[in-house]
Amino acid sequence: MMKSFLRFISLLSILFATSALAEPQTYSQSTFNKLNATGKPILVEVHADWCSTCRAQAYVTDALLNEAPYRNITALRVDFDNQKDIVRALHVSIQSTLIIFKNGKEIARSLGDTTHDGVENLLKKAI
Repeated sequence: MMKSFLRFISLLSILFATSALAEPQTYSQSTFNKLNATGKPILVEVHADWCSTCRAQAYVTDALLNEAPYRNITALRVDFDNQKDIVRALHVSIQSTLIIFKNGKEIARSLGDTTHDGVENLLKKAI
C-alpha cells in the first residue's frame, strides 16, 4: 500500500514538473521584442481563463512545447480580457487564437483549434 502511494506521488511530481516546463510567460511588449531580436520563435496564445477552448488549447500546447522539436519555441500568453491593447495590436477578434512569430514576423495563425495534430502543424511552422 505504501509503495503504491509513493509511486503515485512520484508520478504526480513528474506530471507537475513537466507541465511547469511549458508554462507560458505573460505577454509583454518588451519580452516579445527581446525574443524577436534573438530570432527565437514565439507562440503567442490569446487566452481567457473562462474559455474552455483556451484551456483545451493550453493542455495541448503545454504538452507539445515539452517535446524535443518544439522546446526552442517560447510561449507568451496574452490575457484576452485584460490586455485589450495587445489584442487589438495583434488584430485578434476572439480568444483561443494562436499566433506563430519567427524573425519578428507573423508566419501562421490558428483560431480555436484544440486538436493535437492541428496545433502541432502550427508549431512545425516555427522550426
